[in-house]
Amino acid sequence: MSRRALRRLRGEQRGQEPLGPGALQFVLHDEDDAEEEGPKRGPGGRHPRGTGKEGVCVNNRFELINIEDLEEGPVLNGERPDGLLPGAVVSGNKRRSQSGGADRKKAGEVADRAAPPEQSNISGKLRKKKKKQKNKKNTTGEILENGLEDIDRILERIEDSSGFNRPGPPPLSSKKHVLYVEHRHLNPDTELKRYFGARAVLGEQRPRQRQRVYPKCTWLTTPKSTWPRYTKPGLSMRLLESKKGLSSFAFEHSEEYQQTQHKFLAAVESMEPNNIVVLLQTSPYHVDSLLQLSDACRFQEDQEMARDLVERALYSMECAFHPLFSLTSGTCRLDYRRPENRSFYLALYKQMSFLEKRGCPRTALEFCKLILSLEPDEDPLCMLLLIDHLALRARNYEYLIRLFQEWEAHRNLSQLPNFAFSVPLAYFLLSQQADLPEQELSSAREQASVLIRQALTMFPGVLLPLLEYCSVRPDAAVATHRFFGPEAEISQPPALSQLVSLYLGRSHFLWKEPATMSWLEENVREVLQAVDSGDPAVAACESRRKMLYQRAPRNIHRHVVLSEVKEAVAALPPDVTTQSVMGFDPLPPLDTIYSYVRPERLSPVSHGNTIALFFRSLLPNYTMEGERLEDGGAGGPNHNQGLNRLMLAVRDMMANFHFHDVEAAREDNLEGDGEW
Repeated sequence: MSRRALRRLRGEQRGQEPLGPGALQFVLHDEDDAEEEGPKRGPGGRHPRGTGKEGVCVNNRFELINIEDLEEGPVLNGERPDGLLPGAVVSGNKRRSQSGGADRKKAGEVADRAAPPEQSNISGKLRKKKKKQKNKKNTTGEILENGLEDIDRILERIEDSSGFNRPGPPPLSSKKHVLYVEHRHLNPDTELKRYFGARAVLGEQRPRQRQRVYPKCTWLTTPKSTWPRYTKPGLSMRLLESKKGLSSFAFEHSEEYQQTQHKFLAAVESMEPNNIVVLLQTSPYHVDSLLQLSDACRFQEDQEMARDLVERALYSMECAFHPLFSLTSGTCRLDYRRPENRSFYLALYKQMSFLEKRGCPRTALEFCKLILSLEPDEDPLCMLLLIDHLALRARNYEYLIRLFQEWEAHRNLSQLPNFAFSVPLAYFLLSQQADLPEQELSSAREQASVLIRQALTMFPGVLLPLLEYCSVRPDAAVATHRFFGPEAEISQPPALSQLVSLYLGRSHFLWKEPATMSWLEENVREVLQAVDSGDPAVAACESRRKMLYQRAPRNIHRHVVLSEVKEAVAALPPDVTTQSVMGFDPLPPLDTIYSYVRPERLSPVSHGNTIALFFRSLLPNYTMEGERLEDGGAGGPNHNQGLNRLMLAVRDMMANFHFHDVEAAREDNLEGDGEW
């Protein structure tokens, strides 16, 4: 510990250390003519020191002031705590017996005569420099000492010396919730700096002379100077209820935001992205418009613009957070059944996907935990099908194992193929690390073997497709066996086939290591021996497969749609693929809670005739006057105006027809240079 902390423990004050006899001895001369002659100077204008004499020869009044004393004890009203006055300085050639203001005045005059102004300035600068260096050394020393010996260790030593031991508190990491989110891991630059260094990451970020002032600091995104100036779009958040340590929140739309939302829905129905662009010019921070336009940019291979739009949406929603809403505690809930909350879920998911593609799996894992913590019981986006993959990519094997151990009892994670195979793989990869004790390595290897055998017994249809993905030719005994053969993949239920396709399409490359394949081969042989010997666990797993995986719930279908894994999307049931799926709200819940309803538009089937419906199919913008809400009244539609609009629509359609001249195109090709 530092000297300052020890003094506080002892109850001592600064500057109250007793001075021993002879601590300061002054050499005084009794010559009467010393005052007339003045102080003698040595070469260079300095006073000669008395060598060979007892005590300290004081020639400069500043030599009596010790730097350590200045740091240890403060000066209050010109008096030291130990009673030593800074003005009571005795010169080297004269005895001073007077006190009070005259004594201090004469001492100052003697000091002024003794040291020229240049020398006093230089000495003052040197003292300041030495004082700064000593302060730096003291602060660093105190930090190191406090880091090595803190209060907890001192208390442990006191308890040990008193003769009784109490179990200490568990470490801080074990107290955190399994869905606890760390702020520093939400920034992808933190992970990129660890991979490539700060210079490579921040090299292109030049300091700007004039930066825009944004209203608040955010954790999910970093505001950019290229974004439009932020104005509140009418989005807010309110607290619904708080009970049992959980707080339920919900986003709210103002009347202005509701009107913008209605315009957005009309722009989506027009199937024209330019209409959304026009809407964003007037409402640059409308969340659903930003997400929908981000999908359009992504389909056009403009990944940078797509990611920028998602970050703008996240920034808009984070600025609307309630003061009590916390991203990291894991105790704040957002009900997915409310349409206003779904935008936040989808924005987080899209940002997580961009981070994974960017090569930041650790940051993507934090976003995945954040989405799962918003509604862990229902899990509307089914993040449990993805969190194991991100944990393995981030090499955070301990977290995946801890999640499996804590949630297996009440969530049955082993019944999901991704957890059934990812957890033993995490144990095996953990056993390959050389910085762990030998006992832990052997225990992890044994646990990995036990779990992978259970997974192969429960899901035998995973093995051959996995080997095919990894470009590994299976052994003839395995390929032709009735348990692992093609019959195993064909006989599994459709819902299970969808989960297997999703896992293999996403995580198959994690099994390509030679050491992993050899370990998998050993356990496959053990499972074959158990099957041939008639192990009852094999029949129990087969009956469980037929009973459990009858139909996948809606949140799994929603996750497959968002994941865009081709193999899993192809395995979706027909009732999902035939209905329209909107990018801003894929497969909404059937029990949606609406806070406001969009004004209904009159159906064209009830009002329009056959010709009007035909032209409506050709021209989506064509509407009859009677079908408008503002013109709909008791008098019915005006047929003359409707006929005029119909004729104008026909003229517009004929004007847009362009005929391609095939002969002219052939002549142009003949005149060319012949290159294709």
